[in-house]
Amino acid sequence: ILIETVFDTLNAKAGIMAVKHLEQDLGRDVPIMLSMTLTDLSGRNLSGHTVEAFWHSVRHARPVTIGLNCSFGAEQLRPHVKVLSEIADTLIMVYPNAGLPNELGAYDELPERTASLVREWAEAGQVNVLGGCCGSTPAHIAAIVRAVEGIAPRKVPTLDHATRLAGLEPFTMAA
Repeated sequence: ILIETVFDTLNAKAGIMAVKHLEQDLGRDVPIMLSMTLTDLSGRNLSGHTVEAFWHSVRHARPVTIGLNCSFGAEQLRPHVKVLSEIADTLIMVYPNAGLPNELGAYDELPERTASLVREWAEAGQVNVLGGCCGSTPAHIAAIVRAVEGIAPRKVPTLDHATRLAGLEPFTMAA
């Protein structure tokens, strides 16, 4: 189940809880994919959590993927994708908007521009699953496929054991 466009960490936790109840009803595990939406360039969601604090808040659910979607274009998401790729011990999923909306609410970023930015993430070993959100067209997705073809996906790191907590900011206490 994909719980996406999460602008409030509490909503993500409610979604996780619903999936856990479903697992009990079904008598089996149900894979979860989570994707956070940032509300400003500081890298926080609407409830004020940083990308790292969000991850620490939902990590217990052991999602198949953790990611970022919507929010902004690939250019603006660049630093936040990097942070997420460094801290998450699961697959990274990112599907940015096709740039930022113009004054009429339309998206003008050409597919080749989106694809070139996303390729940088792939070349840096920061992503596993890619796509497009607002303003993206089949041409954007095709350009992304071409741009990352042949590039190995991110290797999921093994993190040191530590106590990881989060309020609006993360806190890590080494073991």
